[in-house]
Amino acid sequence: MRKFLSGIAMSALIATGASTGQAEERPDKLTIGLLPGESAPTVMRINEPLRAYLQTRLGLPVEIVVGANYAATGEALRFGRLDIAYLGPVTYILQSRRAKLEPFARPTHADVGPTFQAVVIVPADSSTQTLADLKGKEVAFGDPASTSGTWVPRYMLLEAGLVSGRDYTLRVLGAHDAVAMAVANRKADAGGLSMPIYNRLIREQKLDPATVRVLADSPPIPEYMWTFREGLEPAFKEEIRQAFLDVTDPAALQVFRAVAFIPAVDSDVDRVRLWIEAIGKSAPGAVPEP
Repeated sequence: MRKFLSGIAMSALIATGASTGQAEERPDKLTIGLLPGESAPTVMRINEPLRAYLQTRLGLPVEIVVGANYAATGEALRFGRLDIAYLGPVTYILQSRRAKLEPFARPTHADVGPTFQAVVIVPADSSTQTLADLKGKEVAFGDPASTSGTWVPRYMLLEAGLVSGRDYTLRVLGAHDAVAMAVANRKADAGGLSMPIYNRLIREQKLDPATVRVLADSPPIPEYMWTFREGLEPAFKEEIRQAFLDVTDPAALQVFRAVAFIPAVDSDVDRVRLWIEAIGKSAPGAVPEP
């Protein structure tokens, strides 16, 4: 009975610490969460240089965890199973409604600054010439929480007057590379995905450029943000923050196509909040409830 009561007391103490945002001690390991924009082995491989850099810089083991889907990564950060995570704007916005997440760094690029783009692609021989021509067609998307794989392409189609479920069929495939392959193999009339991933698939000869073409580019999208979980020890957060801002290793920056990481704050993704709101108004129920 005494052990049982002690267990209850300990659980209450842990819960109280979590609910008040009580800071913890410096952990023995840094656990990083990454989104499954592509297959988990690919995500692990291309992020290995950054993992190795952080492990050396911080002087402790660094582990990469790739979520089963975008929501799983966001929720793992929210519930403290990850220390930091690299979240797209939509995943960050949805998860930060439920927890005090703190963005701290984002990549910046030589020509466009801290932004990237999405593309809508079609089979190379498709008769489709504009986004409006996709009315009545099936359009493939990535993960439901993906910024460039779902939400921005949906916003692009909305701007062209097309609402999912009313004007076109939305097909969820889960990952950017799966969308590209579906379009290339004519299993979808069109698809939305990240432009950087689309370009890399062609560069790595995983996608034949003769089989697809870009129908439309998106407006500039605020870059993904490295984000702290709630409760991480403040001094350790500053170590991590500075480690990212000090990255100069080309191998560690290459996967992000970045010249550096720069500070990030919540308001950096306000533009995406407006796009989410527009989609929510056009299709009630499209935006998950907090």
